[in-house]
Order: sequence, then C-alpha cells, then structure tokens
Amino acid sequence: MTHSDRALRILHERPDLAALAAWPFSFDIGGAEHVEEVRLASGAPLRPIAGEDSGGTYFLCAGGEVLHADSEGSAGLLAESLDDALEILIGLPGEASCLSSEDDDATLARELAEAEEELRENYGPEFDADRERLLSGLGLRRRPARELLVRMERAERRTEPDFVLLNAVEGCAYQVDETLRAPVRETVLAPGLADLALMRADAACHETVAADPARRAGVLAAVRHDHRPEDVPSLRALLRHGARAGDPAELLSGAAVPLVRYGDAADHALLLALRGAVPGIPDRAEALAGWAADALRSGPAAPEDEPPLFWARLARLQGRTELARVTLIRLLDDAGPRDDALVAELVPEFAALGDEAQAARARRRLPRGGVVTGG
Repeated sequence: MTHSDRALRILHERPDLAALAAWPFSFDIGGAEHVEEVRLASGAPLRPIAGEDSGGTYFLCAGGEVLHADSEGSAGLLAESLDDALEILIGLPGEASCLSSEDDDATLARELAEAEEELRENYGPEFDADRERLLSGLGLRRRPARELLVRMERAERRTEPDFVLLNAVEGCAYQVDETLRAPVRETVLAPGLADLALMRADAACHETVAADPARRAGVLAAVRHDHRPEDVPSLRALLRHGARAGDPAELLSGAAVPLVRYGDAADHALLLALRGAVPGIPDRAEALAGWAADALRSGPAAPEDEPPLFWARLARLQGRTELARVTLIRLLDDAGPRDDALVAELVPEFAALGDEAQAARARRRLPRGGVVTGG
C-alpha cells in the first residue's frame, strides 16, 4: 500500500478525520468532482480525490503527485505526494498558502499567525487541538512553514510540461503562474550551447555530436546566434549530417550563413548542395555572400527574438515531446483572429507529435476548411 493509498484509506474509514480535513483545511473527500471534464495533456492517468470549499479539486497523478485545479481555469502541482499535500494544507491553512519561501522569518511568522487566528475565530478554540489530532491520525507531522513553502514551490515548478491540465472537451490548457514557468527557449537552447562549447574545445567530438539528431538540432539552433570563425569545421559536419537527414530549413540556414561568412571556396559545393533544402540559396557561388548578408539582416537578431514556434520545434527534435506539446497548445490557446498563418503551422506540428486531437482543434480554427487567405 502506498502512502497515498494509506492516507486516503484512513480518511475514508475515519469520518471524524475526514470532517476535520474538509473543515477547516479545505480537503473534502466527499467533494471529489470537478466543475468540468479534464485530462492531462500528456495523457497520463489522473483521478479526483477531494474538493475544496472554493470549488477547486485535488487530483492524484500516476506518480503520486497531487495536482490542484481551481474553478477559474488555473491548475498546478501542489505537492509531490499526498502526504506532502496534506501537511501543506494543514500546516499552511487559509491565506498562509499565499506566502513565499523568500519571505523573511518575521513576515512568515506574522502572516501565518494572522491566518491561523482568523481560522480560530471562525472554527473555534478547538482549532489547535483538532489540527494535531488530524495530523496524528494521518501519521503526519507539523513542519516549519518555510519547509512547507519550499516543498510546495518545488512541486509547482514541475507542473510544466508533464502535469498541464486540459479541458477534455475543448482541449485548451489551464493556466499556470508565469513566474513558475521556465522559458522554453532556455530549456531547449542550454544543451545546444553546451555541445557547441564542446565542439569548439574538442575537434574529435565533431562527428559524434553532428551525427546525433537531437544534439545536432540543439547546436544548429545555437549557432544561429553564436558563431565564430573557428566554428567552420563544426559547421561543415553539422551541415553534412543535417542535409542527409533532412533537417528543417531554418536550422540548416542558421549554420549555412556563418559558413558563407567564415568558410572558403571549398565550402561552396556543400552550400550549393543545400539549395533543395534551404529556399533562397543562390545558384551561383559568387552570390552566396550577398544571400548570407541578407539573411543576417532579415533574421532574428537574438535568441529571444525567435518566434515561440521555433523553440517548440526544437523541443520536438530533441525528443522533449511534452514540452513541445504544451508550448504548441498554449500558442493555439492564445491565437487570435489575425493568427491564421500561425494556426496553420501548428497543424503539422501537432501531427508530428501524434496528437491528432489538437491538430483537429487547430484545423477547426482555420477559415474555409484550413485555407489561409491573409497575414
């Protein structure tokens, strides 16, 4: 029996403890029914286990994590286990759950005391004794507020990409606190920058990195904005392997441009061979310099200027399926009436992930059966 099964069994077998959990700690096993049908974007199992007095729901995930969804369209991991979740809810009751582990000791003590005093006034003088009875009955402990906040915030930061909640009918995602979401760009670019540094330091690894599709994609993304004259051998290896594998044109062009700048006449044959994969590469070798200069002027000036779809594609190429899926879902959720061109690009991206439900949702957003007529 897992700890989660044990705690739930006790609550179901002990009505007195279940009543305490429901009030004043807002974990009501009798209200385990959400306001709408939901599912995880990843497709992993999820089951409701309790409700809260404001209309939210607590869900137990396959790995034992507890996900909380409110009734206003936000959802995130509360804890990495049910024991953690109960210790957080019991130890940080009411408004105390809005505190931050970054708060100083005095602030934590004052705000926690105020939240508990408000509950004592509403609940009665038995609050402290009943809290200890509930913790003891569940085999849990009263832990310091800062420890509970650290645990809660650590869980919240794990929400994306593996625990994103969707409306099961409409397919749109519940919101997550932006401050807890790591930028997709940073996540997917970091390994490429590391491999680029490795290729610069050790020529013996050029072929190894370039031959690996996921690692190659990361470095190709990195050299779009970080390239040096000494990168020529790496660029050659990346382009040779990338051209043979049919890598996306935007990644190949990111390596072709600096090779034009730093390479020599011997590289012209390799660059000209890319014409079928990279639109716009000129037929004549003498025109390559002008093409590269135009590409530099018209392309994004820095990684943060790349469109989010670029990073979603890179996530998919790196095998980060759930990160790619969630990024695409949020792009589709945020698309407006003037974003038909973007929505059209999302359809094949969802298809490449094998997510036909989201691909169909994107198609339904397009005018006249998917024909994009304007920008």
